[in-house]
Amino acid sequence: MAVSAQAVKELREKTGAGMLDCKKALEEANGDLTKASEILREKGLAAAAKRGDRIATEGIVEAYIHAGGRIGVLVEVNCETDFVAQNVSFKEFVRDIAMQIAATNPLYIGREEVPQEALDKEREILRNQALNEGKPAHIVDKMVEGRLSKYYEENCLLEQAFIKDPDKTISVLLNEKVAAIGEKISIRRFTRYELGEGLEKKQDNFVEEVMAQVKQ
Repeated sequence: MAVSAQAVKELREKTGAGMLDCKKALEEANGDLTKASEILREKGLAAAAKRGDRIATEGIVEAYIHAGGRIGVLVEVNCETDFVAQNVSFKEFVRDIAMQIAATNPLYIGREEVPQEALDKEREILRNQALNEGKPAHIVDKMVEGRLSKYYEENCLLEQAFIKDPDKTISVLLNEKVAAIGEKISIRRFTRYELGEGLEKKQDNFVEEVMAQVKQ
């Protein structure tokens, strides 16, 4: 069902969970605010959001090198204490994030990092596509915003489907880890290197290669 922006706003104010998580919970609950709140609590998202204003200055920098040395990733993930930074579960999470970045090559961590110039360019492309498809002008803008979500899913790490479990996003995975560990966790920054990047070369399916390595 379609969820109103006002309902999403109310749920977000009530639980402190992220906008996208609130929208998904409301859709799952068919617009019922109480049920949506329960869904967020069950997933640990509401509890995780309450930790969002804490300071996370500890953590680790993980280095992941894809088999053969063709892709390298450095990612910094922060937590609140050195104790958690040494936690096996936390380290596994950081490793998973590094592998995700290697496989999917996101450009940003979250949608708030996407430059306005990039968004404007994408909107223009999507608008022209819709018009070329013969869509009525009065619904084109709504279509563009709908299709823009696909852009976020492809380019923003937090909105990507987790390579080990495509039924959940990295944002959900992060919030589950926050709820389980009990500290704020944030993905601060990353750098991805690809051998020969910018040079003309054959295209490889690195998602399949990384996933093959995961299953070994």
